[in-house]
Amino acid sequence: MTTLLVVLTVIEIVIAVGVIAVYLVAIANRLNSISANLAKVAFGVRAIEAQTAAIGPSVVRLNEELEAITGALPGIAGAAERVAAKKS
Repeated sequence: MTTLLVVLTVIEIVIAVGVIAVYLVAIANRLNSISANLAKVAFGVRAIEAQTAAIGPSVVRLNEELEAITGALPGIAGAAERVAAKKS
């Protein structure tokens, strides 16, 4: 009887280790797939970064010009109000 219990216990352990091994292989395959997708995403992000590198200096220059326009708007608005008042 003891021998039977030992044999059954060993069989259960082997089955448990086998199941764990199967799931570990499945997890490893999934992680490899995720890694490949992340590599593609990183490649795309690097490409976008390279293509948009020229935008930074242009935005700074554009903001400077817009600040100058913003500074002139109160004077333009005042002149427009005076012209409108004369026509009324």
